[in-house]
Amino acid sequence: MPPHLTVHLPNFSSLIKQGAQHLLESTIVPLGLFYLLLITVGFNGGLIAALSWSMLALVRRAVLRKPIPAVLVLTTGLLVGRTVLGLMTGSVFLYFLQPTLQNFLVAAVLVGSLPFGRPFIAKLADDFCAFPAAFREHPRVLRIFRRLSLFWALVFITNGATTLWMLAKATVGDFLMVSTAGSWTVVGLAIIVSLLWFRRALRGEGIVLRMGPAAATAS
Repeated sequence: MPPHLTVHLPNFSSLIKQGAQHLLESTIVPLGLFYLLLITVGFNGGLIAALSWSMLALVRRAVLRKPIPAVLVLTTGLLVGRTVLGLMTGSVFLYFLQPTLQNFLVAAVLVGSLPFGRPFIAKLADDFCAFPAAFREHPRVLRIFRRLSLFWALVFITNGATTLWMLAKATVGDFLMVSTAGSWTVVGLAIIVSLLWFRRALRGEGIVLRMGPAAATAS
């Protein structure tokens, strides 16, 4: 990759739209279905509704031969374990304890992926922004992603510790509302910090990110 390279990404509104679609599909809709069915049908109904949504989302993408986001695979796999535990125990506390502890698991995955080619966080980034192949495989870019992996591991550890404390103190409704709002606030701030850090680090490597397509040149 030559110095002073400019990499053009999709415009900001497209990135926000794509990211929001992934979050709705993998996290917000399953959580909403669980709570809706929990208060109208019962605990088991909530479990089955949340898992059914995620499984159907995976099957739909596979049948239509659409790319399957890494975040959807991760959340669905974790949701299978949560559902089995919930059905076996009937415990709302244990159902929410598992995703709380999964914050620490994700942190371990981020750190554990550092020695193996592209870090896991780089694959997650592909779900939200299709980087050019030469850009995402470049050693300097991979080095930046490794540093971001450590940053996000700390974010997930902090999020997990805070959510664990809230789970022990709050009711289910309060826990869902406060922990969801708090978690996404932390994640949102971490995303902003990551983007600013990412752009600054790349600029130091002679790589400039531009939002929107490259301007057409006169022939």
